[in-house]
Amino acid sequence: METAALRAEDITTNGKGSTVEDRQGRRIRLACRMFFFGEDDFEGEATLLDVSTNGCCANSRIEMKVGTILKLSIFLSDFKWPLRVEESVVRWVDGERFGLEFIAIQPAQRERLRAVMMKSKS
Repeated sequence: METAALRAEDITTNGKGSTVEDRQGRRIRLACRMFFFGEDDFEGEATLLDVSTNGCCANSRIEMKVGTILKLSIFLSDFKWPLRVEESVVRWVDGERFGLEFIAIQPAQRERLRAVMMKSKS
């Protein structure tokens, strides 16, 4: 895994004047499956593109809207069962790409995510 570098084409506004440049924390490029679940039976599959301990960027053919609240199941390579994010919010959308902020995640799940990120440093 390699550290994601911010490129000019990655700078995308979220409709509220902030950009992906406003992200906090280190992000790593990661390609894995992610399932999401929202209200009114809204659900789907996406490909995770990068992740930090506070959020991620993903790609999906399902149309996303800024402000949508989702539960996530992220299939990282470290375990057979997915990492669970109890609540996330869509912060920006650019075509099929979108950014999520993790709002509620159990401490054990956040530690698992930190461990994956630490492994990517080596």
